[in-house]
Amino acid sequence: MMDPKQWFVEVAGSSPLRACGMPLPYAQLEIWDESGAALPPGTPGEIVAKADGQMKGFWNDPAATAERIVNGWVKTGDIGMLDANGYLYMLDRAGDMIISGGYNIYPAELENVLAGHAEVIEAAVFGIPDAKWGETPCAVCCVKPGAKVTGAELAELCAQALGHYKRPGKVVLRGEPLPKTPVGKIKRKELREPYWTGHTRRVSGS
Repeated sequence: MMDPKQWFVEVAGSSPLRACGMPLPYAQLEIWDESGAALPPGTPGEIVAKADGQMKGFWNDPAATAERIVNGWVKTGDIGMLDANGYLYMLDRAGDMIISGGYNIYPAELENVLAGHAEVIEAAVFGIPDAKWGETPCAVCCVKPGAKVTGAELAELCAQALGHYKRPGKVVLRGEPLPKTPVGKIKRKELREPYWTGHTRRVSGS
């Protein structure tokens, strides 16, 4: 949580307006890597928590419970980062992460950059097969009528903002809105599926 007075405070090393808040005193919160090891501040990983009153498990599903609760910690399935001051930042869903050439790429990072372009209305990013890197980000962008921006320009925008290894390998521009669920969430899976036709897994590479 975060008090409203904290939102616009200047804190060295933190960006409160971009943060979810800080862990409550009665809750423990850590960021883990894929092996379950706690990560230092400033390093993205899965958000895990432990608190009184947390879930005990899934109804009649011990296998799912074992995946979600590890040594008393609940794995949220969300990717986040704690900074040195204890602010938590939400980055993405763990299941949407793209692994390209050994690098972890979170779609929300690219989507935020793309949506910041004046001619982009909304964007969705997901992994597609790549012969060299295993997977590469694909960005599908709904642009404004008469937009002049090109896919190459948007790919370069991501590279400049986030690093070349996060540059989308493919950018698709369209005029129609992106498909959404009844609650307004973009259907990444629907956009991603055509690129994985013929593949037995929805991940690629080693």
